[in-house]
Amino acid sequence: MGVIHHTPQRTEPIVHGDGREGADIDAAALRDLDSTFAAPRWLKDLGRSAWLLVGVFALVAGVVWLLGATETIVGPVVGALIVATVVMPLVSRLARHIPRAAAAAVALVSLVVVALVIVVLVIAGISGQHDDLARHSTSAADKAQGWLGSLGVDSSGAQSAKTTVEADVPKIISTLTTGIVHGIRGLASLVFGLSLAALSLFFLLKDGQKMRTAVEHHLGVPPVVARTITGGVITSLRGYFRGVTLVAAFNGVVVGIGAVILGVPLAGTIGVVTFVTAYIPFIGAFVAGGFAVVIALGASGTTTALIMLVIVLLANGLLQNIVQPFAMGAALDLNPLVVLIATIGAGCIFGTLGLILAAPLLSAAVHITKDLGRARSAAALALDPSPSPADAPPAGLGVPQS
Repeated sequence: MGVIHHTPQRTEPIVHGDGREGADIDAAALRDLDSTFAAPRWLKDLGRSAWLLVGVFALVAGVVWLLGATETIVGPVVGALIVATVVMPLVSRLARHIPRAAAAAVALVSLVVVALVIVVLVIAGISGQHDDLARHSTSAADKAQGWLGSLGVDSSGAQSAKTTVEADVPKIISTLTTGIVHGIRGLASLVFGLSLAALSLFFLLKDGQKMRTAVEHHLGVPPVVARTITGGVITSLRGYFRGVTLVAAFNGVVVGIGAVILGVPLAGTIGVVTFVTAYIPFIGAFVAGGFAVVIALGASGTTTALIMLVIVLLANGLLQNIVQPFAMGAALDLNPLVVLIATIGAGCIFGTLGLILAAPLLSAAVHITKDLGRARSAAALALDPSPSPADAPPAGLGVPQS
């Protein structure tokens, strides 16, 4: 056998031409040097994730800015899209007997009539009883001042709280009365918004199926997955708003009948406000309940106000939990705390549209994720139908042993 001679590594310094000493660094040592000064993998992943988050926040900020800049157009179109999603089955049934354009026109006219009736009931009812609302609210403020005094609050503090309430109540009532009009910067913008909403609703009802197909083609996913996504969103929106309408009508009737039985004035207005505000999760119930309790307190006293509060809590709590599963089915299927957080967060970012759409869109995302997960599991099972050893049942659980 030959003897292998190892060349010893040079350790003595190398003297350069200018008198400086150095070391003989080979390629392996240079590669080790590169890894020594490189950032660790976890830091690279953290930096990449941080930049992704920055991009997401920038995108959200851009979307919010765009929605704010185009609110006059986006608001009516989104409202029409929601209504069209809910009413589309009715138009499809009418289209079996008459042309689809005529069916869309019939549905549009019917919706306009219903909307006008609701607006007249809410706006005219509150405007016509403006003085009564102010008087009852002032009486409630007087009683609240007495309660604060009995709890040990000095008279100046109680009087200050009362003055603040009395100053704010007329503003609140004015907002309820004219906020819809003043929120859209003048009559011309109001007419434009309503006209755009009606025109958008007509075309959505008439050509909704074609528009859905076009959206599915541009999602960039397989057709079956695109159909699952759009179907999940439509199903959640349709089931949610249909259920909310039934629950809102139930709450309005219960609270209105309770106000009539207790002799609380403005019972019809209380019922209509309860119905309309029910479309905003949690916040609407709080506003409508406070409205009913304040009127009962100012008009009929503490006992009636407490009974009215119990009725409101029952309507929006126990009784609603009984009715809501039948009205919505699996349209929502979310924890109430999740709905509350999503609603408030979306409302802070996107305004009224966020308050209304947060719950159904979150529900749609959950349902779509579940549907895609089931489809993925079914596809994997079809490719490999034999169960793995981990899936086999253990001995002694009804499986005959040989």
